[in-house]
Amino acid sequence: MEKILNFFKPQVPFKYITSGFRSRRLTTAITIGGIALVVWVYTAVLMMSYGVEKTLSSNSSDRNAVIARKSSQGEISSIINGDAVNVIKTLPQIAKNESGRQILSAEVVTVINLNVVGGGLSNMTVRGVDPAAFELRPYIQLADGRMFNTGSQEIIVGKAVTKRFLGAKLGEKIKFANDEWTIVGIMDAKGSSFESEIWGDGTQLQAAFNRGNSVSTMTVQMADGVTIEQFETAFEGDRRINMFEPKTEIKFYQEQSEALATFIAVLGTAITIIFSMGAIIGAVITMYTAVATRTTEIGTLRALGFRRRSVLASFLFETLFISATGGIVGIALASLLQFLTISTMNFNSFSELTFSFAISQDIVINAMMFALIMGFLGGLFPSVRAARLNIVDSLRNA
Repeated sequence: MEKILNFFKPQVPFKYITSGFRSRRLTTAITIGGIALVVWVYTAVLMMSYGVEKTLSSNSSDRNAVIARKSSQGEISSIINGDAVNVIKTLPQIAKNESGRQILSAEVVTVINLNVVGGGLSNMTVRGVDPAAFELRPYIQLADGRMFNTGSQEIIVGKAVTKRFLGAKLGEKIKFANDEWTIVGIMDAKGSSFESEIWGDGTQLQAAFNRGNSVSTMTVQMADGVTIEQFETAFEGDRRINMFEPKTEIKFYQEQSEALATFIAVLGTAITIIFSMGAIIGAVITMYTAVATRTTEIGTLRALGFRRRSVLASFLFETLFISATGGIVGIALASLLQFLTISTMNFNSFSELTFSFAISQDIVINAMMFALIMGFLGGLFPSVRAARLNIVDSLRNA
């Protein structure tokens, strides 16, 4: 610690640095604005990627397991035949409710086309569920209307569907599978991906889409004390069902978000790096200008006894302060995106997914580190040049 303190003797002239900000308001403001813009883009990309992950995996439970065919890329490409469904229902690892009924939902998942508000078509996920689906996901509640009746052509739709698609409001009818389905309820899924889906009776949707007794996936609640590893062992030990694989609900939906979130993060980061080059160049120009206009002042500081490292540290601090200010402004502006909801195509389900930007502590830290790195790179060489100026040559410019 003593060595670190000695490094800054004599003290860095902070008052001198702040006076420099006032004398170069325009260039400093432009540099702060450039860094803020880059940090805003970078933070927005991270928030978008995190928003997708949060939407697909939020409210998932590690007590629930999703069963799908091995190597399937998602629920759409998974098929569990009726015989396998019956075998899975006999497994003792599945929890039962107070009525003695197993807590499981054999679900049919498919995609239909709907007209988007404002024009065009987009894919929408339709999910046929068993009554236990709501026991497995207790956070899903009806925001309006009522629950669909089993054995009827009634459906409920997520809040995002109602806002995004034409003819998807309470009481209206949606035509698919050569029939009309009446919307009797609007569901609130607490921001999860289910708000972008249409739900109906599983048996009715099986028949409507000619699925016979096959389903896409099964979601079950594991009994108390049962781990996912034990559940996996039960599948591996039975040849009738060893082509299927159970995963915790959290892991399953995290994997579903991986492709889209990675694509957004990679593309956004590439764009951010390109923008950051401009911000770094702006910081370099600003600091080189500061060095050029303050040559005599730097010589005076050196003559007063300030060491080269103190001058170096002062200019680096100035750049880091500028970049930190830009970083704070960029993060603050990006945080406002949390109130924005957008839609995109989910690569795994081939259907539209509505999600919100989401921010976290890690995103804030990463964005600030990114801003400071830009400032450090932009100010390093000008700071070194300032520190290496000869005292006599500097004072000659007076």
